[in-house]
Amino acid sequence: MFSKIKSVFGAQDMTVGSPVKPLLIFTVPLLLGNILQLFYSTVDSIVVGQFCGPNGLSAIGVSMHLQFLFAVFFMAIGTGVGVLVSQFYGAKDRDSLTKTVGSAIFLVFFTSLFATGLGLSVSGWVFKITNCPPEIFDDAQAYVRIIFLGFIGMAYYNILGGVLRGVGNSTFPLVVLIGTTLLNVFLDIWMVATPDQLPFGLGLGVAGAAWATIISQAVSAIACLIRLVHMKDVLALGVKTIKLTKNIVMLIVRIGLPGGLQQMIMSMSFMLVQSYINAVKIPFNGIFDGAVFVAVHTAVMRIDQFAMMPGQAFNMTASTFAGQNIGAGKTDRVIKGFKVLLVMSLVASAIVISAMLLFSSQLLSMFINDPNPARTLLITDIGSRMIRIMLIGYGMMAVSFVIGGVLRGAGDTMTQLIITIVTNIAFRLPLTIILVNVTKSAEYPGGKPEAIYLSMIFSFTLNLIVNGIYFSRGKWKTRSVVKQRPGLDTISQ
Repeated sequence: MFSKIKSVFGAQDMTVGSPVKPLLIFTVPLLLGNILQLFYSTVDSIVVGQFCGPNGLSAIGVSMHLQFLFAVFFMAIGTGVGVLVSQFYGAKDRDSLTKTVGSAIFLVFFTSLFATGLGLSVSGWVFKITNCPPEIFDDAQAYVRIIFLGFIGMAYYNILGGVLRGVGNSTFPLVVLIGTTLLNVFLDIWMVATPDQLPFGLGLGVAGAAWATIISQAVSAIACLIRLVHMKDVLALGVKTIKLTKNIVMLIVRIGLPGGLQQMIMSMSFMLVQSYINAVKIPFNGIFDGAVFVAVHTAVMRIDQFAMMPGQAFNMTASTFAGQNIGAGKTDRVIKGFKVLLVMSLVASAIVISAMLLFSSQLLSMFINDPNPARTLLITDIGSRMIRIMLIGYGMMAVSFVIGGVLRGAGDTMTQLIITIVTNIAFRLPLTIILVNVTKSAEYPGGKPEAIYLSMIFSFTLNLIVNGIYFSRGKWKTRSVVKQRPGLDTISQ
C-alpha cells in the first residue's frame, strides 16, 4: 500500500511500457493542477468583479499581459530547465539532473529580482502608452506592482513545479495547489471585501487580490522545494549543489532563450493589441463607454484560459514524454505518444467547445456584477458573441499544443520562436490594424469588437499550418541535448 502511494507521488519513467497509461496518469493531475493554478488569478477576478465592480475587474485585466511579459525572465529558465530535466531523467543521468536543478535555483533568484525592479519601474509608463482608461489606472498600477513584489515566489513555484513534472511527477504539484488554492480563496475574500460587504473584510480592494495571490504562490514554492530535497533517488539537491555549472547554464540559455523570447513576443503582441482593445468604445446610454469592452475582454480571456487548460496540459505532457524518450534514444516511441495525445487533445477540445456553447452567458456572469443591470446585460451579450468567435480556434489549438509540446521536449525551441514571430508579429498585428480600421464607423469609432477576435483566429490558423508542415518533416528528431553512447558524458556539447 505504502509503495503504491509513494509511486504516485514520485517520479514516473515514461520510456517503458504502453504509452497510454503513463500519459493518462501524468495528464489528469497535470490538467487539474493547471486549472487550480489558473484559479489564483481567476478567483482574483471573480472576487474583485463581485466586490469592486467592472472597473476593478478591468484593472486586473489590463495588467495581465504586462505580468506575462515580465514573467518571461523565469519562463526562459523554466523552458531550458524543463527540457534538460526530462532528457537527463530519460537518460538516467542523475549527476547532470542535479546540476541542472541547482543551477536553476541559483539563476531564478537573480532574474526574479531583476524582473521585479524593472517591472516596478516601467509599469506606469506601459499603462500610459497602451491607453489604459483613466478610471482604472490607479487600481491597475497598484495591483501589478504588488504582483511584481511577489515575483520571486511565483518564479520559484513555476520552476520547481516544472522540475517535478519533468521527472514525471504531476501529482505532488496538484496536492500543493489544492491546499494553496483554498488559501488563496480565503485570502482574496478577506482582503478584498470591505467591512460593509463582509464583517471580517479588510477592504484592500484590488490590491488585496494581488497580496492573496503572491502569498499563496510563495507557499507553493516552498512546498515544491521541500519535496525535491527529499527525492534523493532522483537527484541530490542540497546547499552545496545550488550553484552555477557552466555547461549546464549554457544549455539552459541555448534552449530557454528562444522559449523566453517566444513568450515575450507573444506578450508584446498581446500588449500592442491591448491598445486597440482599450480604444474600442461601446455605445451605452448615449455615450461611448471605454471600460465596457475592457471588461468584456477581461472576462472572455479568463474563460478562454480555462478553455485552453486541456490543450496546455497535453502540451506539457507531450514535452515531458518527448523529452524523456528522446533522452533515452527512443524517437519512435515519441511518435506513438504523439498520436495518443492528439486524440486525447481533440476529444477534450470537443467537450470544451460544447460546454462553452451551452453555458457562455452563465460563465460570463461569474465575472460581471455591475450596479446597472442594463450595463451587465450589454457586457454579457458582447462577451457571448466574442466567445462564439473564439470557439472556432479551439480545435486548431488542440493540435498545435501537442505539436509544440513535442518540439519543445526535443529541445527545438528556436523553430517555435520563428513561428511565433511570423504568426503573432508579422501576421496578426498588421491584420488587427487592418480589421480595426476597416470596421470603424459612427457607431464604433474605435472599430468593431469582432475585429480583435477575428485576427486571433486567423493567427491560430496560420500557426497550425506552419507547425504541422515543420513537424511532418521530422528535423526535430535530431535536436537532443544528450548523447546516447555508453561511457561518455551525456551532455551534448
